[in-house]
Amino acid sequence: MNSRPFWFRALSILVVFGGVSLWVVQGLAQGVPPSAVEGVRRTPVVEVVESVSPAVVNISAEAMVRQVDPFFGRYFSRARPSQSLGSGLIIESNGIVVTNAHVVDGASRIVVNTLDGRELEAEVLGSDRDSDLAVLKVSGGGDLPAVPLGTSNDLLIGETVVAIGNPFGLSHTVTAGMLSAVGRTVAAESGEALYTDFLQTDASINPGNSGGPLVNLAGSVIGVNTAIIERANGIGFAIPADRVRRVVGDLLRFGELQPLWTGLRLLSIDPLMAKSRGLAADRGVLVAKVYPGSPAAEAGIQPNDVIVAAGRVGAAPRPADSREDLTTALYSVAVGEPLAMTLKRGERTVEAELRAERPPRGLGLRFLERGIGLAVDDGARRGLVITRVLPNTPAAERGLRRGDLIVAANGQGTGRSEELGREVLRGMERGGLLLRVVRGRYAYNLSFPL
Repeated sequence: MNSRPFWFRALSILVVFGGVSLWVVQGLAQGVPPSAVEGVRRTPVVEVVESVSPAVVNISAEAMVRQVDPFFGRYFSRARPSQSLGSGLIIESNGIVVTNAHVVDGASRIVVNTLDGRELEAEVLGSDRDSDLAVLKVSGGGDLPAVPLGTSNDLLIGETVVAIGNPFGLSHTVTAGMLSAVGRTVAAESGEALYTDFLQTDASINPGNSGGPLVNLAGSVIGVNTAIIERANGIGFAIPADRVRRVVGDLLRFGELQPLWTGLRLLSIDPLMAKSRGLAADRGVLVAKVYPGSPAAEAGIQPNDVIVAAGRVGAAPRPADSREDLTTALYSVAVGEPLAMTLKRGERTVEAELRAERPPRGLGLRFLERGIGLAVDDGARRGLVITRVLPNTPAAERGLRRGDLIVAANGQGTGRSEELGREVLRGMERGGLLLRVVRGRYAYNLSFPL
């Protein structure tokens, strides 16, 4: 018969279900030194949290949102404050913070709260909506604790990962789980964006976790969490660290993500296209054109090649089922770093290494003129004046005229011609360019395939 009291036996059972071995409780009762017990409790997860948490911040972004009166319309609208909560990671001790773009989008004031209780003002150094990443600079914090970005090219499916953030405003919440998958393509709930190459985890990631780190047990930051499917249960997503590093580098240097120049014009293949064109693969990326003298031409890539896989040199290549997959792979390596590609050329399999470059100055505007048929000038206050429309071009077919104004491209304002040229190059990556054109009192949105 067990001589220990009932309360002791009940406590032992509860502790077992809490994840601590029964012998720990029995050891405490028998006078085992506390240091031995702490050795059992100090798991790798605990050590990771203690190491990374000081660099994790909670972010409060305030914005003024104009609310339109439902009866009287915009003439009786009024501005009201709106607040969003998110998380971030200090990656440099001088106060450089990485977070999600949607956390700080449109914010007029940003406050960063550190683990030790400080409230610090921050400003946006750069943001990119397509990758959902932003970089902040914290002021007045002095030498802050920082954790650099790790790598995401050696991940193990099933390895334990830890998410740290601010879900629903609950400061510095820690959740743990496993890495469930890599290379996920996920559509935002709004339907306005499609994200590729996400990491998937079953560590709980909720609204407010956005921008916080996903860390493995080696203490390496393998991704930046983003809560884009609010109704998900046991499904969280993170942007891989290698892609984060590439985007953050551009945001710190230029304030925005710079386009890349490969010299490729690409089409996503589906089974119907493969059958109609007699292609060797029914999934992949078709090379529709290779521009002479471009990085793609130097890599030996040819028109009608089918790109079926791409990845960092020395790592396992990932399938390229669409143009977006290849763009993601390009933005996951440094500019000029080789990207290994597997191509189908008829019945043969060909290996190539592509080194994307910064586009030559003025390249986007040259494509605008040659591919769409427009020349523009910086002379207008509201936008760019169309100075010439070439005959028998897409621009002429859509009815554009000399004197029309281009005020935005791909949803971005175009006050200068170089801004328009940059959006033309980004449109080439996406396969199309959306222009907002003003003529007199009227504005039109016109889409051009590229």
